[in-house]
Amino acid sequence: MDRFNAMRVFTRIVELGGFAKAADSLQLPRASVTVLIKQLEAHLGVQLLQRTTRQISLTLDGAAYYPRCVRLLADLEETEAVFSAARHNPKGLLRVDMPAGIGRLIVIPALPEFTRRYPLIELELGLNDRTVDLIREGVDCVLRGGSALDESLVARPLVMLDQVTCASPDYLQRHGTPQCLADLEGHRMVEYFSGTTGKRFGLEFQVDGDVQLLDLPKQVAVNSADGYLAACEAGYGLIQTPYYHVARQLEEGRLCEVLGNVPPPVMPLTALYPPHRQLSRRVRVFVDWLVELCAQPGLNVYRKGSSG
Repeated sequence: MDRFNAMRVFTRIVELGGFAKAADSLQLPRASVTVLIKQLEAHLGVQLLQRTTRQISLTLDGAAYYPRCVRLLADLEETEAVFSAARHNPKGLLRVDMPAGIGRLIVIPALPEFTRRYPLIELELGLNDRTVDLIREGVDCVLRGGSALDESLVARPLVMLDQVTCASPDYLQRHGTPQCLADLEGHRMVEYFSGTTGKRFGLEFQVDGDVQLLDLPKQVAVNSADGYLAACEAGYGLIQTPYYHVARQLEEGRLCEVLGNVPPPVMPLTALYPPHRQLSRRVRVFVDWLVELCAQPGLNVYRKGSSG
């Protein structure tokens, strides 16, 4: 039995919550995964996983064994990288998750430069607005906007994103263009709510160094950034969103910025990864590249007139 391979299979089963998902992820026959776990348990003389028809759970021994496996595998990967060409040319699969807009408008357009630099890294990108569980879903790194971050993860700040308040020309023609917060009486907003937690978000404005929260009447609420933008373009009310997400619409006149004198707070964009991935060369070079990308002066994240 290849113990390191068996440990790798075991940790992936724990992270993904099932034998079949682990086998698919590792591109192994499902029967081989089952045999490896049985051999590993026999070698250790303990049961690691409790199997039922509906779910897989860790035994007490399995819960104690899992973090040790994670550390050993990370140490092995880093050690091999130090004494091999992988140190300078890392290879293998890297799973990254990010909001769809950031992936579509910022990361993927610049990605050819990264893949030219690291041609042996295979990227698997998840683009969605929900918050993924890195450990359970086997994700190596995530990009998240906002300040409410998981303290159990390693955080690498990337950039502060300008945000804008905007509406469609049709909406402003019907409701008027507000010049100050007092003018918002009689206006509507499109409401954004989290598809993961159900939390609902109103409008935020920076006033004399403080953040003022406002909830306006709404007819439409959505749980995706693209849907939020589409509802605004359709004339359902005001929205607040990172500038990069609406830069083209503002340039083309499909949306108009309003209340630029009291903008929303900037939004931090952060790369996060589990502590056990700190030694992964693939994660390190990708996050370093993201830092470089976000430092480029031409990156379309600052509203016109902003100093950045």
